[in-house]
Amino acid sequence: MRHLLLAAVALGAVASIAMMPSVAHARDYPFCIKGADYDSAIGDCSFDTYDQCLAAASGRRAYCDANPFFVYPRRPDFVPPRKHQRHY
Repeated sequence: MRHLLLAAVALGAVASIAMMPSVAHARDYPFCIKGADYDSAIGDCSFDTYDQCLAAASGRRAYCDANPFFVYPRRPDFVPPRKHQRHY
C-alpha cells in the first residue's frame, strides 16, 4: 500500500512538471518593440524578425529596435583572423 501511494505521488509530480508551460525570456528574440505603451525601457522583445516587429508597431506610437540582450549564434565556419606578428 505504501509503495502504491509513493508511486502515485511520483507519477503526479512527473505529470505536473511535464505540463508546465515554457517561459519565453526577453533574451530569446532579436527584436523589441518600444514606445509609449511599454513601461520597460527594453519594451516587448518577442519578435523573431524585424518585419514582425514593424507589423506590430504599425499604426501605434511604437518603434522597433534590436534586443540588447540577444546573443546571436556563432557561425561554425567562422575563424577569427589572426594578427600577424613580426619576427626580428
